[in-house]
Amino acid sequence: MTPVRRAVEFLFTRVLRSRLGVALVIAVLVFGVIGSARLVSGPGDPGAGVAVRPTQPISTADPEAGEDGVLSSPPAAVAPKTRPGEQTPEQVADRFTTAWLTGPGSAADAWQARLRPLCTPALVEKMTGADPETVPARRAAGPPTLRPRTESFVEVSIPLDSGTLRLELVAPDGPWLVDAVDWERS
Repeated sequence: MTPVRRAVEFLFTRVLRSRLGVALVIAVLVFGVIGSARLVSGPGDPGAGVAVRPTQPISTADPEAGEDGVLSSPPAAVAPKTRPGEQTPEQVADRFTTAWLTGPGSAADAWQARLRPLCTPALVEKMTGADPETVPARRAAGPPTLRPRTESFVEVSIPLDSGTLRLELVAPDGPWLVDAVDWERS
């Protein structure tokens, strides 16, 4: 047997059947494909690729739409809109607070019936099954504080004897209604 034949036989019977041999074959194939692709595609543009920087800034905002940076003056206060003949957000918050505070000692159905006309359907559904005995306060301790967010969304804080009642009122289709109730113990 000649030395060349022994080398070829050793290569095919031992090296190429091992893990190292398979990895070498795969590496040769990958480099072959990459090299062939570069030869076929021709010389590339040295300026093309990820490292190229644009000549002008990339902007996703319309430059004609105006300034979108820091406000030079504070935004104008938004006043909640109330239709003629409808109750103001303060009046609705006051009525809701009065009805809410009558909970302890009341039947659940009667208490919820007093609250229902002042609430959105979503809040009525959330309050189904609520126990009026769990109302943590007994009386108001000060006037409500109104924070208008939009013309149809207002946050109201009412100080009570043992904390603060926070209400979110909305007026999607006319009358102001309580949409969320939160309690903060003092």
